[in-house]
Amino acid sequence: MNSQAETTAATTETPGEPTAPQRLDASSPPATGVDDPVDGRLRLPKTLSPSKVSSFTNCPLAFRFETIDGISQPPNPAASKGTLVHRALERLMLRPPADRTLSAAQQDLDAARAELADHPDFTGLNLDQAGHEQLFSDARALLDNYFQLEDPTTIHPVGIEVLVGARLGEQAEGSGPYLRGVIDRLEVVDGELIVTDYKTGRPPREGYERSSLHGVHIYSWLCEAMFGQRPAKVQLLYLSTPESIIATPTEQSTRGVSVRTRAVWTAIETACERNDFRPKSGPLCSWCFYKPHCPQFGGDPTTAGELLATLPADVARAGVHPSLDKPVRAPVSTTNLTSRR
Repeated sequence: MNSQAETTAATTETPGEPTAPQRLDASSPPATGVDDPVDGRLRLPKTLSPSKVSSFTNCPLAFRFETIDGISQPPNPAASKGTLVHRALERLMLRPPADRTLSAAQQDLDAARAELADHPDFTGLNLDQAGHEQLFSDARALLDNYFQLEDPTTIHPVGIEVLVGARLGEQAEGSGPYLRGVIDRLEVVDGELIVTDYKTGRPPREGYERSSLHGVHIYSWLCEAMFGQRPAKVQLLYLSTPESIIATPTEQSTRGVSVRTRAVWTAIETACERNDFRPKSGPLCSWCFYKPHCPQFGGDPTTAGELLATLPADVARAGVHPSLDKPVRAPVSTTNLTSRR
């Protein structure tokens, strides 16, 4: 499929050796022609992201509750800890390379903690002082582990928290979804792009590495659409273990991203048209925020709006506060060699 990048990034046309990291941005997607629900049909989402693809693949009904109905899940310690660590690493990469020491990283974590103290992801946790201290201690351990994976003084990013987006469609102004995402770190090494995504959760089990890489392969596709250059490497840095999962994007993996994402979008279109988002049972059902309203457990989906009354006003609606993309677990068709270390 062909793609049309909706904007250009604040970089040179041909990536060169960086001077300092920048915040690269993609403009908002163009109008999609999405109308209010008519004849029982539900409103299509305006964009897709790796987390939304993952959400729909894991459970279409949960996807509907969060993305279509706008019922945001409450903050949880694991996600909030990830927010804290990501912010600390972002601050670290804004320092001159020689200053990126472990001591500096710990200072950045302290600064991130103060910066995010009033953020809904933390005020909504309902933790006591001991709980907050444990969360911060766990975040510090993850940050320490980062230094076992790489030497940050050797990293030369051209962008951090890079917002990228492009239309996925067969025609220049086709009806395909606007695909977007945020890359934690984008580097240029010897003229080649490298995409890095930090992960604070558990790494996948042996044999499931390929599926965990689907999100960064989406980022690779978006880089090629925006910058005209396919990254030479995509990598996940799992700070909990610590270990890295690395892959080289290929023509086949890029085509697989396009085909699979388009298939997910088509399924979303059908579900919206028919008002038919079905639940999908899995090991995470026991912890699902929407479980009381899931028909698999005797619930009524039409009453899910009641959940809004249980949330603080600042987190009640999806999109009110930023959240991190979760790793995509859906399989992707590719023979791309994946290395793990």
